[in-house]
Amino acid sequence: MTGKDMTVSIKVEDLQFSYKNNPVLHGVNFFAEADQCICLLGENGAGKTTLFRCLLGLLGGYSGGIYIDGIDGKNLSIRQLAKKIAYIPQAHEPTFNYTVFETVLMGTSVLMDRFHTPGQRECETVEQMLSLLNISHLAERGYAEISGGERQLTLIARALAQRSRILVMDEPTANLDYGNQFRVMRQVKQLARSGYLVVLSTHNPEHALLYSDKVLVLKDGKAMIYGAPEEVLNPALIHDVYGVSVELQKMSTAQGDVPVFVPCI
Repeated sequence: MTGKDMTVSIKVEDLQFSYKNNPVLHGVNFFAEADQCICLLGENGAGKTTLFRCLLGLLGGYSGGIYIDGIDGKNLSIRQLAKKIAYIPQAHEPTFNYTVFETVLMGTSVLMDRFHTPGQRECETVEQMLSLLNISHLAERGYAEISGGERQLTLIARALAQRSRILVMDEPTANLDYGNQFRVMRQVKQLARSGYLVVLSTHNPEHALLYSDKVLVLKDGKAMIYGAPEEVLNPALIHDVYGVSVELQKMSTAQGDVPVFVPCI
């Protein structure tokens, strides 16, 4: 799939959610569609995880609306949602050392009924997704034996094997070294450009500056601002959200000048 596909979208309208009497989300609104990478910024406890859990259908009882591909999320079962939205957690230490191929193959289970076992079609899907992310050479390696960046790409490949067009990523660069952070983010950006809708959380404003199409900033469960990164991200906002002083500067690279935040020491 290439180009904008209006059937791939998320629309959130006046989303409100509380844990018992503790309000967590208040009036969150945004719209996103295919070919976009949306970055969520906000300090710990701002409501990012709760928003993700509402999008994934894991939390009921919210008010307002969540529309996935134009369909009210409350009218979709968990299985139906899984065919539209795939969740990518942070890379983790595995309990069992499955191969990369086997790990990605697990993502095809949402496409099968309970009595079906993976066959040639599912194996071909795995091969396609490994190739898409340029990790085919890792297929027979153990998941526990590869680097953190390679594990994160493996989890993304597993999500892609669901054939879902919306990808929700929980801090995909957390615990990765400096180089792997940018390798993963480049792949994420390429996925968005190939027709996926990516919604990810990050604590790194520079990732939002460099790789996102839109930024949603949450503070105390409220959407402070939503828009293009070059229009909404500035030192005053970073100070308001994180309580640190930074300067926005330009850094010269082979690809031209890129914006970076520099802490005021």
